[in-house]
Amino acid sequence: MSKKLFTPGPGNIPQFIRVQLSKDIIHHRMEDYQHVLFEVTGKLQKVFHTTSDVLILTTSGTGAMESAVVNFFSKGDEVLVINTGFFGERFIQICRTFELNVHSLDYEWGTTYRLEDVKKAFAKYPNIKGVFVIYHETSTGVINNLKELGDFVRHTNALLITDCISGMIHHPFNFDEWYVDCALASSQKGFLLPPGLAFVALSTKAKERMELATLPKYFWDYNKYLSYYKRGQNPYTPAISLVLALDVALDYILEKGVETISKEKRRLREYGEKRLTEIGFTSFIQDDSIKGNVLIPVLINDVDLNKLVEFLDNRYDISVSKGQGKYTDKMLRVGLLSEFTEEDIDYLLEKILEFKATNEVE
Repeated sequence: MSKKLFTPGPGNIPQFIRVQLSKDIIHHRMEDYQHVLFEVTGKLQKVFHTTSDVLILTTSGTGAMESAVVNFFSKGDEVLVINTGFFGERFIQICRTFELNVHSLDYEWGTTYRLEDVKKAFAKYPNIKGVFVIYHETSTGVINNLKELGDFVRHTNALLITDCISGMIHHPFNFDEWYVDCALASSQKGFLLPPGLAFVALSTKAKERMELATLPKYFWDYNKYLSYYKRGQNPYTPAISLVLALDVALDYILEKGVETISKEKRRLREYGEKRLTEIGFTSFIQDDSIKGNVLIPVLINDVDLNKLVEFLDNRYDISVSKGQGKYTDKMLRVGLLSEFTEEDIDYLLEKILEFKATNEVE
């Protein structure tokens, strides 16, 4: 590992996946690819905990977010966005780009939504056709409760659309039991892969709504993907090497178990947070019950964040992330997506303390 990526995504790619990525590709219209696509789709269903269709898109997470907007809605449709951070704001921007009528519930960063607010929004705007929410908000480290939201939204005419891009794998997730209608994920987060693939799970309710949507789409048209999948193909040229590597990654994830992975990451997050606060940082999230396992967000006190990031990167090949939005220069986000151990956390802390000692001397 030449550089340690303590970032919210992508993370370091495990050696066994890099070996697969180094192999020659196959052709995406031939029988051998057809077999792989069927296999991978079945494994994705197990990870999402669903019997419904899971599509594979060649795109970033933001592309998947946009695809969910254009496939379910028409111009002027009313939607509700639960906004708990930077990526909640991104959903607002995408919806407004396609001229949807957006109602937003905006919460202070580092907090979660209140279900009572959602119920009041539906009472005030009874024509809401979709609810957008981020499962794990990567800008803050907050995990939002999808189960209670699904229990409410399923009794309405609205779709529950959730960005699980950093939430999958490192946290429990059950598409069917939580009554989610569309869940989005990406290869560069919990799936241990480079960026380039996105995954979209669709409920029956979501597929029915697709037939009514009139927003323009070509590359993002889910119906095309569903049609091609019946014969084991993508409608357009996929990132073939990544699909082949996904097959290997899913075998690893399913063998180890999502529950085991999420528990390991939680323990690592708790350990790292404890160590970071011991050396002078302040935990950003005060409520332990809403802390996710993807990253450790801490507020800086007497540290020049830009210099710290540069010091770690240039001297030790360690990448850490600054905050986003209004916390760009106030928050340090230590990502845990890579297969790190407590020893890796200790190594990072050792280098941060070295930086602090050097700057105190200066």
